[in-house]
Amino acid sequence: MILLTTSRRPTKSMRTLCRDLSHVIPGVLRINRGKMSKNEIAEKALEVKAEKVAVINRWKGGPGKIELFNLDFGKLQPVPPLIYLRGVKLRREIPGALIRGRRIKNLAIEQPNNPTGEIEKFKSALKNFFSLPVVSQEEAESGLYDAIMKMKLDQTGRIIVTFIFAAERKETGPRMIISHLIWEI
Repeated sequence: MILLTTSRRPTKSMRTLCRDLSHVIPGVLRINRGKMSKNEIAEKALEVKAEKVAVINRWKGGPGKIELFNLDFGKLQPVPPLIYLRGVKLRREIPGALIRGRRIKNLAIEQPNNPTGEIEKFKSALKNFFSLPVVSQEEAESGLYDAIMKMKLDQTGRIIVTFIFAAERKETGPRMIISHLIWEI
């Protein structure tokens, strides 16, 4: 299980991103942080038997960074990469994507068509952290998975992460534009 929370004093968009991610990624438990310190988050993770923690931090009033941690001996140990967000489109902002009350039970990462080194490294990191399978485009379209996580580069070279409902072949959200990734933590 993975514990998902925000930094202190989250904005509405940060809380919504946290909720959207908890609906689309299986095995994620969302909690409200309140005034908890990082040590208290580690204690809460132990209490709910979570092995990993993801924290959404803010930047200029919106979601700006996602930190990933492993829980080792009751302490949070950072896991690369540190994900800096350029922009986020929430589930409610994607036309036709809002499906209330629907949680994804199984999610897979689609192998990108022409992966760059950065996308390949990022895909591998997400695969390991969230324990998600990587599938080909044919397997993604086979209907074995409720949703598919796709990664591609935009015109400026940034990575765009999207989530697609497999049956309807509609984007469900959230859509995240990655500004850059920090691998040395």
